[in-house]
Amino acid sequence: MFESIDWTIIGPAFAAGMVVLSTHVPLGQEVLKRGIIFIDLAIAQVAGLGVIAAYAMEWDPEGIEVQLAAVGAALLAALGLYWTERRWPRIQEPLIGSLFILAATGGILLLAGNPHGSEHLKELLVGQILWTTWPSLWPVAALYAVVLALWFWLHPRSGGLLFYLAFAVVVTASVQIVGIYLVFASLIIPALATIGIKRGSRLLAGYVIGALAYFSGILASFWMDLPTGAVIVWSMAIVGLLAGLVISDKRRVT
Repeated sequence: MFESIDWTIIGPAFAAGMVVLSTHVPLGQEVLKRGIIFIDLAIAQVAGLGVIAAYAMEWDPEGIEVQLAAVGAALLAALGLYWTERRWPRIQEPLIGSLFILAATGGILLLAGNPHGSEHLKELLVGQILWTTWPSLWPVAALYAVVLALWFWLHPRSGGLLFYLAFAVVVTASVQIVGIYLVFASLIIPALATIGIKRGSRLLAGYVIGALAYFSGILASFWMDLPTGAVIVWSMAIVGLLAGLVISDKRRVT
C-alpha cells in the first residue's frame, strides 16, 4: 500500500501541516482561553478577502502585492478587534461573527464577475496543501519561527495586542497553504481535545494530535482521491475526539 505513495508530494504536504501546527496549537489554546472561538474564521476570511481583492485588481498571484494585501487586511482587522475588545468586551464574539460574514460576502461580491471566481473561493476554503513545495515552505517556516519566539518570550506580559498581531500574521500565511476550514480545525480541535491537561503537557499533546490528523488525513485523501483539506478536517475531528475521550477517562480514573 505504501509503495504506491508519492513521497515527493506527501512529504512537503505533511511538512506544511507541521509548520501550520507550530503556531496554531498555542494560539488555539489562547483562543479558547479568551472565549473568542470564531476569531480564526474571521481573520482567515479577511486575509482571504485581501487575496481576492488582489485577484480582482489583476495583480500577479505570485507577486508580493498579493501577500501585502492579505497581511494588510488581516492586520487591520486584528487591530480593529483589539480595539473593540478593550471598548466593548461583552459583545466581542458577536462583533467577530459580523466581521466574518462581511468578509465572506465581500469576497463573493468581488468575484461575482470573475469566470474563475468559484475556483478561487474553493482554494481559499479547502486550500491546496498537496501542491506545497519545499522552497515555498522555507519563508513561512522562518516567519513562524520569529512569531513563536516573540510569542513565548513576550506573551505573558504583552496584554492582548501581541495575540491579535501574531494571529493576523500566521493566519494570513496558513490560509493560503491549507485553506480557511483547516486553519479553523488546526486552531480549535487540538486545543479543545486537550482541555484540562497541564500547560506544558497540553501543548505537546496538541502537537501530537495535530500531527496524527495531518498524516492520516493526507494519506487517506491520497488513497481515496478526495480533497485533501476536507479529509484532514475530518481526520482532525476523529483524532481529536478519540484523544479527548482517552484524556477524559484518565482524568476520571485519577
